[in-house]
Amino acid sequence: MEHPEENPWQTRSKQSVYSNPWIEVHHAEVITPKGTDGIYGTVHFKNKAIGIIPIDEEANTWLVGQYRYALNAYSWEIPEGGGLHHIDPLVAAKKELAEEVGLVAKRWDILAELNTSNSVTDEYGIIYLARDLSPGFGEQDDTELLEIRKMPLQEAIRMAMYGEILDSISLIGLMKVHILQLQNKL
Repeated sequence: MEHPEENPWQTRSKQSVYSNPWIEVHHAEVITPKGTDGIYGTVHFKNKAIGIIPIDEEANTWLVGQYRYALNAYSWEIPEGGGLHHIDPLVAAKKELAEEVGLVAKRWDILAELNTSNSVTDEYGIIYLARDLSPGFGEQDDTELLEIRKMPLQEAIRMAMYGEILDSISLIGLMKVHILQLQNKL
């Protein structure tokens, strides 16, 4: 299947209708790819999404539990957070791993890159695999009240497979790790 090189959407006008330190919401008047008038609302993320799957020598990993305001629900996730666009995402990943689970890693590999919800946002994410771990020091953000669980990696994968983890970044990372294990590439 051939993909068009040109954007079939035309923007007549676009305005920012809300902004805070993390997001900006835009309202656009558009002409759709089929030539009809329309509107489109988008959310611009001011940070990259950063996820980390730490794995120790005994094949354990760490999950973070927290109450997510937007969902009005408790969520189990891999350590994750945001990184400013102008800063190397690996720097942000190292900071998040230290802050959320108190670990430092010597070996870092990019596990996956993704768009978190490309129908309404421009959020881009990177998931890292962190290995050769040692204890570190970090301080959680004021917005976080985290429960930390160290567990066998296979238990985290099981949780992802059976709907106990719903966070998209966590699911993508854990499923990619599982596939790499099956292919003996981890």
